[in-house]
Amino acid sequence: MSNSLPLYDWCSERGAGVLLHITSLPSETGIGNLGTSAYRFIDFLEASGFKYWQLCPLGPTGYGDSPYQSFSAFAGNPYFIDWDPLIEAGLISSGELAPLHRLRHDKVEYGPLYEHFWDLIQTASRRFWKAPVQISDYSDIEEFQASGAELLEPFAWYKALKNYFGGKIWLEWDPAYRSYALARKTGIEALGLEESIQDEIFYQYIFFNQWKRLREYANNRGIQIIGDIPIFVSLDSSDVWSSPEQFQLDPNTLEPTHVAGVPPDYFSADGQLWGNPLFDWAKMKKDGYRWWLKRLETSFELYDVIRVDHFRGFYDYWSVPAGSKTARNGKWKKGPGLPFFKVVKAAFPEARIIAEDLGEASEGVNALRDDCGFPGMAVLQFAFDPGNNSLFLPHNHIQNMAVYPGTHDNDTSLGWYLRAPEPTRDFLRRYFRVSGEEIAWDLIRASYSSAANLAIIPLQDLLSLGSEARMNTPSLALGNWQWRYLPAHLDGLQSESSPYLQELSWLYSR
Repeated sequence: MSNSLPLYDWCSERGAGVLLHITSLPSETGIGNLGTSAYRFIDFLEASGFKYWQLCPLGPTGYGDSPYQSFSAFAGNPYFIDWDPLIEAGLISSGELAPLHRLRHDKVEYGPLYEHFWDLIQTASRRFWKAPVQISDYSDIEEFQASGAELLEPFAWYKALKNYFGGKIWLEWDPAYRSYALARKTGIEALGLEESIQDEIFYQYIFFNQWKRLREYANNRGIQIIGDIPIFVSLDSSDVWSSPEQFQLDPNTLEPTHVAGVPPDYFSADGQLWGNPLFDWAKMKKDGYRWWLKRLETSFELYDVIRVDHFRGFYDYWSVPAGSKTARNGKWKKGPGLPFFKVVKAAFPEARIIAEDLGEASEGVNALRDDCGFPGMAVLQFAFDPGNNSLFLPHNHIQNMAVYPGTHDNDTSLGWYLRAPEPTRDFLRRYFRVSGEEIAWDLIRASYSSAANLAIIPLQDLLSLGSEARMNTPSLALGNWQWRYLPAHLDGLQSESSPYLQELSWLYSR
């Protein structure tokens, strides 16, 4: 690490927050949205002394339903639209939403949701464009289009074309449409996609207006939003389709030449082959990292704080030749490093970023994090190997850090504890001098008492839920991102635990 001052030094005040994705909120329409339950959740955060709400990425999702594999790094997920303002504006009726009302309330059923949602939201869009109405106090849609044209139009074209070509990845489309530049040259008149493009614009118009209102409501109550951005983007995305020059692609076929992953380790003999296209950092440097600056600008318009997933990739990344069956044949390549973040500092001098630095990190990665001044992460579930003085143990925490009992990729604390080896459980009980009968709350209190200035608690742990409430199991391709809480869960939590959470905030100056 250099001896100079870090680029940023924002994480100096103590505070606590809750990790909960939008999908997990209650609703009557099959998936959590930006409506009443989101506002009620913010009221709970305020009443309980929290300062932060951390989310998973908000982008539109596809196969597998993962928010970390999105069709766009810039667009919002239409699934999160609150239907009530559309009903009030006469664009859809409650009766027409009956297919969504019949979906389960305790989990997200993505198949039936997909089957019914898109026809309904398209109906609302077509009615709007036929006879535009003022929706609540939303902005003018023409102003919205003009202000976001650089990013909005490519995504709208991409989604309309993707639907036209049967949902196939853009590499399998008609050659005349395999990039935004080609599509603009060819035109879409012959395909009759004008209405479809308008639909996509309408969905984003509603999403961003609703999100702006929700964020303002949170900020006015002292709650800041922590957003999450994956370092890599999906190959099947408008990002790669509209800006292929920013990625390591063959200039003739537009196929990736190298893809992302992680090398073989203790957990996987073949490593992990993620398949995301890699950035062409040399080209990005030549244009002043324009794509990344635009991505960060958009993110800071959505969030107060950003957590960057797989921060290591800015220092070095595992580059695997495209077509490889495993990640074994990859090599470490240098990322943009500190010079990139100096450009970020010049553009966003007050940026607040959390570095997701989990996994095996080298001294160079840690030095980059510290030179930037970004808080890293500690996960308590990884701390209690009795033969290892883990840096995640509370006595090793530092102030410039965010501590979590677990993340969206972990089991709940109760589920983890019940499955942990007995030596691990014994070490935990002796370390905290607890019986283990209220393990979720033991880890919550440990997070509050940590030296780390940020403490983020998954809602499932506040509810003391087991593995049935796990959000994501990384090794599973399907069946993730489904858990939802019911209104009664939050009512009980607020009445029974908010005073105690307030006390923890007072005791530990959060």
